[in-house]
Amino acid sequence: MTRLTGYLVRLSLGNALAFFVVALVLVWLTQTLRLFDLISAKGQDMLTLAGQSALTTPTLIIMFFYVCWGIGLARTLRALQASQELHAIHSGRRLPALGAAVLAFAGLGAVFVLALTNFVEPAANRKLSDWSAGIAADIVGRTLTPHRFTQIAPGVVIVIGGRQGSGELTGFFADDRRDPETRRTYIAQSATLARDEEGYVLQLRNGALQYAPVDARFSEISFGSYEIALDRLTDPIENQSGFNERDSLAVIQENFESGVWAPETVRRLAERMAEGSRVVAICIFVFAVAGFPHARRRKLEFPLELGVLVIAFAERGLSTYAPGPPFLTPFVGAGAVLVAAGLILHLQRSGRPVRRRQMRAA
Repeated sequence: MTRLTGYLVRLSLGNALAFFVVALVLVWLTQTLRLFDLISAKGQDMLTLAGQSALTTPTLIIMFFYVCWGIGLARTLRALQASQELHAIHSGRRLPALGAAVLAFAGLGAVFVLALTNFVEPAANRKLSDWSAGIAADIVGRTLTPHRFTQIAPGVVIVIGGRQGSGELTGFFADDRRDPETRRTYIAQSATLARDEEGYVLQLRNGALQYAPVDARFSEISFGSYEIALDRLTDPIENQSGFNERDSLAVIQENFESGVWAPETVRRLAERMAEGSRVVAICIFVFAVAGFPHARRRKLEFPLELGVLVIAFAERGLSTYAPGPPFLTPFVGAGAVLVAAGLILHLQRSGRPVRRRQMRAA
């Protein structure tokens, strides 16, 4: 890496990290405000509120990280344009050093976001699931008031008829409305909260499990004894498969050992890997648009940062709704951005010799 490349990478990192830290603090505060009523209703302290807000932040960081990275590069190139350094780089035939700096900067961002998606986010989800289950166990085991409806998780309400001296709950009733497709109701004469090697378990006796799908076909299953993991009543529905709590290496190893690759697993692994391609695509696009000097002196100029936001939202929408096989669909948006960047680079490179010839002829 040349000194010029290192200088440009450090400059871009400074701009991107400054914007990223500001956005990170705002997201954490937003999560804190969103969880405040839920945590306070469960009787938890401010440390729990701050911790759970931090554990839910990585998922949101991943969604806007490539925007921060693109805006950081855009600010760097705009500053180089304003200080005439960009003109000096091109006139000194140092375009390869500038391109290497952009690729190195994009590569660092891609490595960081892939570490977040494949390892940090699953670890945070596991910790959040265990923490939420512990809070729910505390509510069910000690603070649940008889004949009072208590929400232990968004969409899950529990009420009991009373308590026995041995910790047994009588008249147990739980209503689970988290799944918009199916409403589940658990009814039992008695229930006991226990803990095994995998976590907290509700042991229900002499009751029924009722299903009420959206098609209004009601069904009921009676049981003498039924056990349900408490985290299945506290985790969001999308986490029920356990994929969100396992890192990608563990998922890949498990599928290699079983020899079965479910389409949903392939799609979600592709979604994790696609975040790295988004960072690279947005950086190359910004370089194609702002990496070449110009002599425009217009007072009103379209903000490049706003352009990055527009491209990012368009890319996300295209990747979400584009048809195709599950392992390719998450990469469609990034591929489209790279194609657009390639066309702009071709126009930038092919248009400049023409202008020089015109100037000599004049």
